[in-house]
Amino acid sequence: RDWFQLSLKEGFTVFRDQEFTADQTSHAVKRIEDVNMLRTRQFAEDAGPLSHSIRPDAYIEINNFYTLTVYEKGAEIIRMLRTILGEVGFHKGADLYFQRHDGEAVTCEDFIAAMADANNKDLSQFSRWYSQAGTPTVYVTQTYNKAQQQLVLNLSQTILTQENPQVLQIPIKTALFSSTGECLHPEVCLELTEKSQDFVFDNIHSQPIVSILRNFSAPIKLVIDQPLSELAHLLQYDTDSFNRWEAGQQLSTAVIFDLVTAIQQQQSLAVSDILINSFATLLKQDWQDLSYFTCLLSLPTENFLAEQIDEVDVTAIHQARLYLKQTLAAHFKTEFTTLYQKNHQNETGELNPKAMAQRSLKNLCLDYLNSLNTESSYQRAQQQFDTAHTMTDQIAALSAIVNSNHPDKAAALNSFYQQWQHEALVIDKWFTLQASSQQEDTLETVKQLLNHSAFSLKNPNRVRALIGAFSQANPYHFHQENGDGYQFLTEQILALNSLNPQVASRMVGALTHWQRFNNHRQHLMLAQLEKIVQHDAISKDVFEIATKSLAAQKQ
Repeated sequence: RDWFQLSLKEGFTVFRDQEFTADQTSHAVKRIEDVNMLRTRQFAEDAGPLSHSIRPDAYIEINNFYTLTVYEKGAEIIRMLRTILGEVGFHKGADLYFQRHDGEAVTCEDFIAAMADANNKDLSQFSRWYSQAGTPTVYVTQTYNKAQQQLVLNLSQTILTQENPQVLQIPIKTALFSSTGECLHPEVCLELTEKSQDFVFDNIHSQPIVSILRNFSAPIKLVIDQPLSELAHLLQYDTDSFNRWEAGQQLSTAVIFDLVTAIQQQQSLAVSDILINSFATLLKQDWQDLSYFTCLLSLPTENFLAEQIDEVDVTAIHQARLYLKQTLAAHFKTEFTTLYQKNHQNETGELNPKAMAQRSLKNLCLDYLNSLNTESSYQRAQQQFDTAHTMTDQIAALSAIVNSNHPDKAAALNSFYQQWQHEALVIDKWFTLQASSQQEDTLETVKQLLNHSAFSLKNPNRVRALIGAFSQANPYHFHQENGDGYQFLTEQILALNSLNPQVASRMVGALTHWQRFNNHRQHLMLAQLEKIVQHDAISKDVFEIATKSLAAQKQ
C-alpha cells in the first residue's frame, strides 16, 4: 500500500527463495549461508546509527531502505511465524491471506491478521517485530538439580541498542543431550514472551548439555556460558545440523579470542587441544554431504568475529585467525592433502550436486594448505589454475595465488584477465579477488585498478566489485591505523555522488560503524563523514546516511 510495507513482499520473497534453494541443494548448508550473512551484515546494520525496524517509520530517501533489515531480517520474521504456527498452520494463514487480499494494496497488519485468524492465535505481541529496531540479546542461565532430576532454564531478553525496548515473542528451539550423546529431551520450541522467564524440564536423569536456538529459530544474539568441552561435544553429537555447525563456530571463536588476548598482551600463542581433537574427529568420519562437511571445517570470518566484541581490534583478529588457520593446516597437512587429491583426481567439470560439493571441500583444503606458503602449495594452486574445468576451480586457485607469496601472481592475474575480459561478471570477480586480498600492498593495488581500462565509476557492479569489496570485505586493510583506507573510500564516495547517488550512499555504510573501534579510528572515520556532509551539492541519498551516522555522536 505504501513504501513502509516494503518488507511485506520482500521478506516473504527472500524466505521463499531460501526455502526453494534449500530444497534444491542442502537444507543444512543453505541455512548456514543465510545465517552467516545475517549475522555478519544485518546484525551490524541493527547495531549501527542506521538501525531501523523492518517497517521503517520515516525516511528522507526511500532508496536507502532497500536494506538487509527489510529483506533478510524480514525473511527471518516470516520464518519465525512458521516456527510458532507450525508448517500446516503457516500454510493455512498464507492461504487465508491470499484469499482475502489477492489484487489489493495491503499492509503488514493484514498479513499478521490472516495468520492469527487462520490459527485462532493471538499474534499481537509478535507484531512488535515489525516496529522494533535492533537485534535482541537473549541471556541463558541453567540450573540442574540432580536430586530432583530437574533442569531450569532462565531466559531473559533485551535489545542493548534501544532504550526501554518492547518485550518480543521469541521462539527458541531447544533439546537436551547427555554426556554420552543420548537425547535426554527431544526438541521443543520455547516461546519467550516475558522479559525474564523460567522453563522447567523434568525427568532429566543426568547433567544435560543444552542445544539451544536450534536451526537459528530467531534472529537474536544468544549469550550462554558453555565450556569448550560442551561445544566440542555438541559438534560431535548434536542432531540439529545448524547447531552442530554452530558449536564448531563457537569453539573456534573462543580459541581465536584467546589468541587475540595473547597477541594484545604480547604473550606466546597456543591452540587448545580440544579444538585440535575436534578437527581430528571430524576428519576421521565418513561424510555423505560434503558441502556440509566443508562448513564444519570452515573457520568463522573476520567480519563475524568483529561482531562478537564491543571494540574491534582488526589487526589482532586477523593475526589470530591466520595463526589458527596455519596451525590447523600444519597439524592436518596430510589429511587436507589426501582430501584434496581424493576430490580433485576425477574432476571433469560436472555441475551435479555431488561434484559441486567435492569442489567445495577440495578448495577449502587448498585454502588451508595455501596458508603455509610452501613451494608445494604454490605448485598445487598453479596446477589447478592451469587445468581448471570450472570457474569455481579456477577462481579458487587464483584466490590462493593472490593471497600468498606466489612468485607468478602477476602472470596468473594477467592470464585470467586475458581469458575472461569479455565476460563482465567474471571480471567483477577478478577485481574483487584483488580488493579482498590479505597481502600488504592491497590498497595500492586497488588504487592502481581504478585506472584499469576495465574499471569505470559509471559501472555500479564494477564499483561494488572493487571499492565495495575493499571497504566491506577486507577489514584488515580498510581499517589501517593510518586512516588511508577511510580517506580512499571518501574520495570515491564524493566522486560517485554526482554519478550515482544510490551506489554512493551504499558505500558510506562502511564508515557508519565508527563506534565499534578505538578512539583513534573513531576520530579518523568521523572526520571523513564530516567531509562528506560538507561537500557541495551532496545528494539526498548520501546526506541521509552520513548525517544519521554523525548524529550518533550526540546520543
